[in-house]
Amino acid sequence: MHDDQLSREIRDANLTYLMLAQNVIRRDKAEALFRLGISEESADMIALLSPAQILKIASSPMLLCRFRVDDEMVWGLLTNHTAAKVDNDATTKLHASILMAGRFAEAL
Repeated sequence: MHDDQLSREIRDANLTYLMLAQNVIRRDKAEALFRLGISEESADMIALLSPAQILKIASSPMLLCRFRVDDEMVWGLLTNHTAAKVDNDATTKLHASILMAGRFAEAL
């Protein structure tokens, strides 16, 4: 992958993330804080961004969103590759969501 292509893909990912985040925040701020894993201050700033500001920020060479899953157990639940595999996909994803919600609450 060339540097130009990587930069375009990062910009596209940033733009998509910011637009999605802004829509979720404006629709339901409490849900956005939980789903996006961001602080209330960040949500307030994102909600107020103009389209021009979003485009400028999206052009940053750094990826703005990050993986919230940094735990082997959660990855195992999401991919359903755990030693104690559960055949009920909904239960497995619910368990992963509960673990991630707990970590979000700890971060606050």
